[in-house]
Amino acid sequence: MKEIPSPRIGILVVAYNAESTLEKTLDRIPKEFRSRIAEILILDDASSDGTFTAGCRWSQLDGMPPTVVMRHTKNLGYGGNQKAGYALAAERGLDIVVLLHGDGQYAPELLPEMVAPIERGECEAVFGSRMMRSGSALKGGMPFYKWLGNRVLTRFENGLLGSRLTEFHSGYRAYSVAALRRLPIDRNTDAFDFDTQIIVQLLDAGMRIKEIPVPTYYGDEICYVNGLRYAKDVVKDVLEYRLALKGFGTCPWIPKPVDYAFKEGDGSSHSAILKIMRGLPPGRVLDVGCSGGLFAERLEDLGHTVTGLDFVEVPGVRDRCSEFLLADLEEGLPPQVGADYDYVVAGDVIEHLSRPEHVLRELREVLRPGGRMLLSVPNFSHWYSRLRVAFGAFGYDRRGILDETHLRFFTRSSLRRTVRAAGFDQLRITATGAPFWSVLGGGAAARTLGGISRLMTRVRPTLFAYQYVAVLTPHAAQTIVAGEHVDVQDILNRQYVPAEVAGRVGAGT
Repeated sequence: MKEIPSPRIGILVVAYNAESTLEKTLDRIPKEFRSRIAEILILDDASSDGTFTAGCRWSQLDGMPPTVVMRHTKNLGYGGNQKAGYALAAERGLDIVVLLHGDGQYAPELLPEMVAPIERGECEAVFGSRMMRSGSALKGGMPFYKWLGNRVLTRFENGLLGSRLTEFHSGYRAYSVAALRRLPIDRNTDAFDFDTQIIVQLLDAGMRIKEIPVPTYYGDEICYVNGLRYAKDVVKDVLEYRLALKGFGTCPWIPKPVDYAFKEGDGSSHSAILKIMRGLPPGRVLDVGCSGGLFAERLEDLGHTVTGLDFVEVPGVRDRCSEFLLADLEEGLPPQVGADYDYVVAGDVIEHLSRPEHVLRELREVLRPGGRMLLSVPNFSHWYSRLRVAFGAFGYDRRGILDETHLRFFTRSSLRRTVRAAGFDQLRITATGAPFWSVLGGGAAARTLGGISRLMTRVRPTLFAYQYVAVLTPHAAQTIVAGEHVDVQDILNRQYVPAEVAGRVGAGT
C-alpha cells in the first residue's frame, strides 16, 4: 500500500511591534514538534521597532525549522497581514497553516493539538477557545469587561448565524490551506474583524470548525484593538451577511450563488409564468436564462420539450431539460438555438443585458408564427426603489429590483415601449407583489404582508408591483401564414395551438 505523505505544516506568525516578545514566543514551540514544521512564516507588519531583526536573529539559530522573515514596507493591518500570509502559505505549497500571534498571547505549546483534527480529516479549521473551560479566561487575566464583551458578542453571532461556537474572537487558529483557497478572503476587511468574516465564510461554505480549549494569557503586551469599534464592526459584518442572504446589500466577501432558488407557488415571477404555462398546450420551449434548470424541469413535467440556455452551466441542468446550450446573450443567440419554438420564456433576464431590444428581436425570430413569449422584469417604480432614490440612498443589492448585476431598469411604460420596438404585441401584463416569503419565510407575518402587497398591487400596480410578467406575440403585421398576412386582432383573439398539436388535430379531421 502506498504511504500517504504527511501534510506540510506551516506556522504563520503575525507580528507588529513585537520585538520584546517574538523570540520568547517562538522559543515556546515544542522541540518535538519543530521537526514536523515545513516552514515558519514571520510577517512583520511595518513595525517601528526591531521586530524584523528579532525574527531574523531567531531564524538563524541552530536547529530551527526553515523560516521566512518578511517586513512589509507599509502597514497592511491585522487582516491585511493575514491575507498576505495565507497567500504566501499557498504559494509555498503548505497544506495546513496555523495563525500564531507574535506577542505570546496564545500558547505555542498547543500547536500539535491545533493541527491534529485537520490532519485526521475531521474539519477544515481549528479554533483555540479560551471560553470552553468555565472561568479559565478570567483566571488567566482576561479583564472582566473583555470577558463580558466576548460572551455577549459570541452569543449574538451564534444566534444570527445558527452556529454553536464557544468563542468567535480567538486569534489562535489553524486552517486547511485548500479550504482557504475556496474562500474569497482577498475581499475581506484589513481590520481586526477579518477573523469574524472568515468564520462567516467558513459557515456559509458548509465547512467544519472544531474548537479546542486553550489557556488565557494577558501580559504587558500593547493592545492595538479599539474595543468599541471592533464590536461595531463584527456586529455590522454578521448583520450584513444576514441581510445579504435576504437579498439586501451586496456583501462582496460572501460568494453569490450562480443559480436561482425556485419555489413553486411562492408568488415569484417564475411561479407566475409557470401558472400561465399550465394553461397552454405542450410545445417546444426555449428557456432563456435557465440557470440550474429547476423551472425547465417543471415545464418538462407538464409535457413541454425544453431547450435551456444560459451563460454558465450549473451542475445538473442537462438532466432537467431536453437540451442545454451554453451561450452569452451579449454576443447574440447562437445558431444552435434553431427556430420554430412555440414558446420563449425569459424570466428575469433582459434587465441583465446591455442591449435587451437587440436580444428580444432575435428571440422573436426563433418563435413560430403566432408563438408566445413570456418574460418578467423588476418594476423600478416600486416604492422601495423610489424611496431609495428620494432619500439619496441609491445603491445596489445582492438581488431584487436593485440587483447589482442589473444593467437596465424598467417601468411598466418603458417595458411596453421596449417590447413594441422589438416587434411584439402585448397580450397581457400582470404584476406580482413583494416577495415577503423570501425575507420572512413562510410564517403568518409573511402571508399577511403578502396578502396586503397583492391587494395594493391590484389597486396601484405602478407603485406596488414588484415585478411585471408579460405575455407577448410577434407583431401580426410581420406574421405570414401560407403566404398571407394574418390580422393582428385575429391573432390576439384566437385560441393558440402549438405546431405539433395543430398537426395532430389536422391529421385526425
